[in-house]
Amino acid sequence: MAANRLFIGTKRYSSWSLRGWLAVHLAGLQVEEVLIPLAGGNTPAIREATPAGLVPYLEHEGARIWETLAICEYCAEHRPALWPADRVARAWARAVSSEMHAGFRGLRMAMPMNLGRDFAGRGRTPDALADIARVQAIWTECLAASGGPFLFGEVFGAADAMFAPVVTRFLTYGVALEAAPAAYAAAVRAHPLVARWYAEAAAEPAAWLQAGYENPA
Repeated sequence: MAANRLFIGTKRYSSWSLRGWLAVHLAGLQVEEVLIPLAGGNTPAIREATPAGLVPYLEHEGARIWETLAICEYCAEHRPALWPADRVARAWARAVSSEMHAGFRGLRMAMPMNLGRDFAGRGRTPDALADIARVQAIWTECLAASGGPFLFGEVFGAADAMFAPVVTRFLTYGVALEAAPAAYAAAVRAHPLVARWYAEAAAEPAAWLQAGYENPA
């Protein structure tokens, strides 16, 4: 088996896998993709294959990286344009990416990622609505400063990779967005790598479907 590998979960459901996969592909790293279908909230095959029992997990040229932000930073060493060139903008991009990494639990719990369903109108818990408002505020501020179409300008970077699964949630759950966030969500969805992920998610076998994701509370 190849020495350079990226372990991910089911593309239909795995938001963290999407983040790491985007960073790796944006950086142009040549890796073997190892997809382990999710089996509920605790997948034994993932526990056995990865140090933390989670995906994404990257093995590349002797490096072993199992946290998504660490994967983004490693990828940026190969392609520095993943972060803005300007020092202040770069710090800002890292801050909003870290906020995404650590927060928004209400949104995650109420609106699990599912690229194959239409759950419009569902998941509007108070915590999820508060998170949606905060995400829109982040996007609006970043876009106003950078001019878009992505958070920090013309380049789809690490911060966009971190927020891409949120875009998928907003689309699946029919979240009404203000003008600037809506344009940003459309730009992310149209990005060739995101479009490829959607297409590959749609091609996954029906045997991989999970009741908890297909019928969320």
